[in-house]
Amino acid sequence: MSEFADIEVRRIDGESRRMGDFAGKALLIVNVASKCGFTPQYAGLEALQQRFAERGFDVLGFPCDQFGHQEPGDEAEIRNFCTLNYGVTFPMFAKIEVNGDNAHPLYRYLKKAAPGLLGTESIKWNFTKFLIGRDGKVVKRYAPNDKPENIAADIDGLL
Repeated sequence: MSEFADIEVRRIDGESRRMGDFAGKALLIVNVASKCGFTPQYAGLEALQQRFAERGFDVLGFPCDQFGHQEPGDEAEIRNFCTLNYGVTFPMFAKIEVNGDNAHPLYRYLKKAAPGLLGTESIKWNFTKFLIGRDGKVVKRYAPNDKPENIAADIDGLL
């Protein structure tokens, strides 16, 4: 099994999963926040989920509070916010750290596989996105200001 497939994650409802549970699917992994200028991207992310889910695609949202304290809530508050305000149906996960000594193993893997500008591995802000192919390999990293609708053609190409 690949390094990616073995990474354990915890869903927002507390259920433990492995990334291998998504084997065979293309994924868009995003560090999200409820009180960020990019928060309206939830609508675009949900639109991608609705458009491509039947073809083997999922958006995976990972709340993070490392940027300007823009995700202060607990998992229940985050889940309610996403459902009530954006109708989010894609899988959401427990709050994690994406940078520093306590960075989640998933984000250590993603940052190493797809560094940002000038080779930097750190995540610069909320709503950084990673497109993962059906084989579990990182295809591309997108900046926070890259709108979900502009990623649709890349997703379509993977499916």
